[in-house]
Amino acid sequence: MTAQQILEKLVSFPVLGGDSNLEIINWIKNYIESFGIATTLVPNETHTKASLHCRIGPANNGGVILSGHTDVVPVNEQPWATNPFKLVDKNDGNLYARGSCDMKGFLACCLSVLPQMTKTTLQKPIYFAFTYDEEIGCLAAEALIKNIKKTYSETPKFAIIGEPSMLQPIIGQKSIHILDITINASQGHSSRIKQEVSAIHEAAKIVLWAEEKMNNLIQTSKDKRFTPPHTSLHVGTLNGGIAANIIANKATLSIDIRCLPQDNANQLHQDLLNYCTNRETLQRSIFPNFKIDVVENHPIVPALNTNETSEAVKLIGKITGNYKWSTVSYASEAGHFSNAGFESIICGPGSIKQAHRANEFIAKDQLNKGVTMIKNLVKHLETLS
Repeated sequence: MTAQQILEKLVSFPVLGGDSNLEIINWIKNYIESFGIATTLVPNETHTKASLHCRIGPANNGGVILSGHTDVVPVNEQPWATNPFKLVDKNDGNLYARGSCDMKGFLACCLSVLPQMTKTTLQKPIYFAFTYDEEIGCLAAEALIKNIKKTYSETPKFAIIGEPSMLQPIIGQKSIHILDITINASQGHSSRIKQEVSAIHEAAKIVLWAEEKMNNLIQTSKDKRFTPPHTSLHVGTLNGGIAANIIANKATLSIDIRCLPQDNANQLHQDLLNYCTNRETLQRSIFPNFKIDVVENHPIVPALNTNETSEAVKLIGKITGNYKWSTVSYASEAGHFSNAGFESIICGPGSIKQAHRANEFIAKDQLNKGVTMIKNLVKHLETLS
């Protein structure tokens, strides 16, 4: 099957983050095993989802992991011109479908080159590592990586995460930390605002705390490789209250923290907890049951901070011709692989500008270049001693 034919099949599985991915992962499993390659599934606790990994080539140290995710983001309320789960070729050089760019295009490139991999005498192995629930917090990456380390006696050296980067090497990403906050306060007539505790007013104070914390970090910690070049704290949702003349007894908000590699996301979390504890102590003199709950929306997605002189950058340059690296502020599973000890880099076909939007597409030229990148990797690993 060509990369386009495989992509047509992959996008037909409407697996959203949080959904069972067994149908698509079993199709991939059967496809890989049809070429005589053994696969390993890493299920979740309820066995409703699974990641997959496999090795092509010898059990030698120094191999390359090719990693991607099987889930996509929703299409609801987006103005799609075509069926988002059917690959559409409009003869304009692009292939349209949800996931065509982010990131089933990369998976299709890997799988289309598999027959060549099996017919080549690789000196170093290639591994596929495909996950679920990346789009809702990279939830499966850590378990998959642990299973890879447990399964193989040898140690891979590199991990290429194929997020859409126009095949440019990406050496850095910010960590992502999302905190959901619920405030339980008192209620009453709006004229008694000083005799009661308003959940909305307390939520507003947390918003101001986040703004001030970000402004302080802008002054003390910058990294010009990123846009913006500082850690950001953003309140994306704030809800509460039922009427202008009723003091709100409940409010909810969420904070998105995108942390530079050199800043400490755990410390920012603790700083917020300390602030909320102080507010509780202060306001319980007015309303004893006042409480602020802070819950992680998902575990921290760790930062990526690969050195620009890394052999991973050189490897991408060799197989793509692109040596000019960049950084991103979006999340990926690259930080998990890096923390596990692999030289990790983001590089895949397509543009991130097309991700998560209506009429998502991948250019045919990018898909073809992605295939060429994987073929060049095969040639490179064939010649290593």
